[in-house]
Amino acid sequence: MIAKQFLITGIIMGVIGMILSILFRIQLAWPDKEFPLLEVILGKWGEGGRLNPAFYLSLVTIHGTIMVFFVLTAGLSGTFSNLLIPYQVGARDMASPFMNMLSYWFFFSASVVMICSFFVETGPAGPGWTIYPPLSALPKAMPGSGTGMTMWLISMAMFIASSLLGGINYISTILNMRTKGMSMTRMPLTIWGFLLTAILGLLSFPVLFAAVILLIFDRSFGTSFYLSDIYIGGEALPNSGGSPILFQHLFWFLGHPEVYIIIMPALGITSEVISTNSRKPIFGYRAMIGSFLGISFLSFIVWGHHMFVTGMNPFLGSVFMFTTLIIAVPSAVKTFNYLATLWRGNIQFTPAMMFAIGLVSFFITGGVTGLWLGNPSIDINLHDTYFVVAHFHIVMGCSAIFGMLAGVYHWYPKMFGRMMDNKLGYLHFYLTFISAYLVFFPMHFMGLDGVPRRYYTFTEFEMFTKWIALNKFITLAAILGAVAQVLFLYNFFVNIFKGKRAPQNPWHSNTLEWTTPVEHFHGNWPGEIPAVYRWPYDYSKPGAEEDFIPQTVPLSETVSSNTPHDFGFHGDESQFVHEYYQPKNVSAAVEQNAPQAN
Repeated sequence: MIAKQFLITGIIMGVIGMILSILFRIQLAWPDKEFPLLEVILGKWGEGGRLNPAFYLSLVTIHGTIMVFFVLTAGLSGTFSNLLIPYQVGARDMASPFMNMLSYWFFFSASVVMICSFFVETGPAGPGWTIYPPLSALPKAMPGSGTGMTMWLISMAMFIASSLLGGINYISTILNMRTKGMSMTRMPLTIWGFLLTAILGLLSFPVLFAAVILLIFDRSFGTSFYLSDIYIGGEALPNSGGSPILFQHLFWFLGHPEVYIIIMPALGITSEVISTNSRKPIFGYRAMIGSFLGISFLSFIVWGHHMFVTGMNPFLGSVFMFTTLIIAVPSAVKTFNYLATLWRGNIQFTPAMMFAIGLVSFFITGGVTGLWLGNPSIDINLHDTYFVVAHFHIVMGCSAIFGMLAGVYHWYPKMFGRMMDNKLGYLHFYLTFISAYLVFFPMHFMGLDGVPRRYYTFTEFEMFTKWIALNKFITLAAILGAVAQVLFLYNFFVNIFKGKRAPQNPWHSNTLEWTTPVEHFHGNWPGEIPAVYRWPYDYSKPGAEEDFIPQTVPLSETVSSNTPHDFGFHGDESQFVHEYYQPKNVSAAVEQNAPQAN
């Protein structure tokens, strides 16, 4: 139930975030044109059919905040951690159901406060989603620094509380409530992703909380943590001794782990979906766990790459460059393992599989440009241009959204007991995939030409007028992407009531959640919780009767397909003896023809 609440709230916030992006894209595409409809919708913020410049900044700010925190953090982790952790580790419920409920209502309240900031006189927060001081620390700095900014900070404090409550719960459930036989190395990779995501959130969100509290002090109580030598309208303010760079350190100490808090659940979901629909074991299971652990550790020592232009010591910059380029290694391990899992698999192209493969594509494309931006000599030129916008929307935004959609299509039958419409799913995939690349890929070239981000209009600058036509193209592609999401919304909400009834295990999957009945009831399993006897990726096993063996099937029932590895033996197979193991003498000819036979 709580997973559904997180998902539907996340979808609503996602739709709002998408509408905001269409509004500011229209401004960028047709900066001199008047749209009377804007005045009807936005009132004084769209006076004369033109978007107000201060409101433009607010749209960009709230769009970023909603998508990063409310959709890709809470919407993704909140939904699938709540749905899958009890199911896949074999637990009746979360460790603390009450904290779990509290986690959702904090998130819901934070969402309400964030949206309500649109209805205050000075408008919502406007200093960008990173809310750098002094714009965010001085209520008089600009319209978006007023009451709307205060509401942003209150909303974010509630959001962090939600995230911490959820994270503590996810960690304690995974560590303490696994069913009999479910060792850490028999857990699906989804659960590894959720566990490490929760640990990252638990260690990094309190730092943002501290930064937000200090910012509230600076705004409302006259302190000077981030303020020094400030003049407004020629008048000096009394603040002295603070440093706005301190805020950047605190913000990005959360901000970079946040990127992995967003992407790791999506990578876990993708591992499960790709393995199930390739009908093959995931390639390099332990290497995948190792890469999760490597990403988690390294994500805490790379935050400085967001700050190469703050005048940091070049030696320190080179240290951050080194750690940033090293984090490409575990990310590449994941990518190659996905490709190796797909290689010569018996692939089932379900909509979930299409979105999972889409994630791999975006992860590669966006990851490559990350190597550019991780290098200070290149980043100093590209910082705050559209190149950065293109990079992180592809690697973080599109990848995570595609992972989330793969999860929705894959576990929809488990959530609602119904099937989604496949044809609409394919149409949704192709339109979204094509429009996402059409929107974000051209931005790389704008960035290489030095076009700055967050600008209200480019008509003032002779050297950027050549990009106006491309801005129109990008806006039209974004509108196409928005139309594609309408198909998804129709498919999602209508099939909750009218979809075809789902069988118990529609994808012939091995994990525990598909052993529960289709009807929902408290406690997940009637009678005893099933014990686990094997890892979750026994697909297309030679000698097995079917192409999948659920985790609940004992080794005594699969003698013909058992391998020494199943018993934890990794030496010379000819030396291995066990009552449930039959040595397999396969001729070279049979082995050569095995791929065709499969």
